[in-house]
Amino acid sequence: MIDFRYHLVSIVAVFLALAIGIVLGSTELQGPTLDTLRSLNNSLNNELHAASSQRDSYKTLVGDNASFLQTAQAKLVSDLLTGERVVMITEPGAPSGVISGVTQAVTSAGATVTGTVALQSKFNDLSGGNQSLLYQINAQEASANGDTFTSPASSQTEYQQQAAQLIAGAILETAAGASMLTTANAQTLLAAYSQGGYLTVTGSPANDSARATLAVVITPDSAPTDQNDPANQVLLAVAPEFADQSVATVVAGSAAGSSPATSAISVLRGSNVASQVSTVDNADTTMGQVSAVWALGDQLSGGKPNSYGISGASAVSPPVPSTVPSATPTPTGTPSSKATGKVKKTVNTN
Repeated sequence: MIDFRYHLVSIVAVFLALAIGIVLGSTELQGPTLDTLRSLNNSLNNELHAASSQRDSYKTLVGDNASFLQTAQAKLVSDLLTGERVVMITEPGAPSGVISGVTQAVTSAGATVTGTVALQSKFNDLSGGNQSLLYQINAQEASANGDTFTSPASSQTEYQQQAAQLIAGAILETAAGASMLTTANAQTLLAAYSQGGYLTVTGSPANDSARATLAVVITPDSAPTDQNDPANQVLLAVAPEFADQSVATVVAGSAAGSSPATSAISVLRGSNVASQVSTVDNADTTMGQVSAVWALGDQLSGGKPNSYGISGASAVSPPVPSTVPSATPTPTGTPSSKATGKVKKTVNTN
């Protein structure tokens, strides 16, 4: 029969074995184990230093490339848009760096920026009360100018699409004199949306003697959490309207704001709107700004819209221009393949 003394001896034996193991581990095995750990630590430190050095080299290389492109930008875009006119359309949250960078690029290419139409957050509000107010302004301006509306791509964004059609008619044309709005009427139209809190205007994009034929839409610097976000759905509705009433339209955004799958540019690229506008997803870099100019120039030369950049794009950039375009701007030369007059399209406004 096993008694308490047996248990006591067993417990003592176990603890004695543990003690012997600890002593052996801290004496007999101490040297080899520590040597191995020291060797591993040294190896990892060396790898870390090598990786850090490589990272620093890459950072220097990227910085040098960016500096080179900034220096070469004027030459890369020189005369590609000579005599053309461009209007900037910015969405809520559009980064100032992209706006100023693309503006500088198209200016270096010989184009004139007629102004900026900055859409406000209210423009993307799909609530009932806001939609009712937007409908009233749309109906008022369409009636005043004899406009009828295109069929809506979606009932959810129907009034944003109507507003974009009217706004595009006030700031864009496919050839000189093609717009049916006088400067006064166009300014009145823009003022109605401005007073309603839907947009702000800088410059003179409504001047009928110098209306833009090219448009650049700048997307937000951050992506929503849902690809069905109202701002994304509104972009899908309005971008085709700007494309329809221009010779070429480019939608551009920053790399950070365009890379997520829920970003405006990613959603646009996955829709049928992708066949109507070119997209550039890294327009916060000199490379992307050059690509935006090349994309406009490519469409002016008869090329088709495409996606450019680094996040799910079809190509890093448009084809390198092979020849310098004529100094004669599109509006005063032979009209583009698009219609040279504003086509009236009918749909019930109710």
